[in-house]
Amino acid sequence: MNRLLRSLAFFAVCSFAAAVPGSALAQTHPAGPPRGARPATPPSRTLTTPPRPATSPSKQEVNTATGEQFFIVASIDRPNSQLLLKRPTEVTVLVKIGPNSKYLGDNGKTVALSSFRSGDTVWAKVSGNGPEPTLVEMREGEMTLADLHKYYLDYPIIK
Repeated sequence: MNRLLRSLAFFAVCSFAAAVPGSALAQTHPAGPPRGARPATPPSRTLTTPPRPATSPSKQEVNTATGEQFFIVASIDRPNSQLLLKRPTEVTVLVKIGPNSKYLGDNGKTVALSSFRSGDTVWAKVSGNGPEPTLVEMREGEMTLADLHKYYLDYPIIK
């Protein structure tokens, strides 16, 4: 008798849950949605989600007026004369260190390559877009908020 009551109670709960609109059982009911009902489409953006800035795919290589690009030093391979640099877009570039490569500190004075560490932010001039671009000049420096908006983000309201 106990088993029969439990089975009846389970059947009643499942029937009630299937009859309630919006419940998980009502959505998977084999009868499908009512006639004439439109399928629900999720909103593309809610009121709490800010609009995303328009970024252009052509902005992978952003040069300043002096021909510099902003990078974060990912690693320095002195034995193989290579630098792994990372753009703010998370794209990495492997550049060859040439004999004429120049290194400048944040004050503009010449420094040694050994003064740079992984994680440093630099402005670099790179020549050649082929398989092995060569470093011409690397200057230690940070990107200001104005530079970030100017080179990487396109907010029409700010311009």
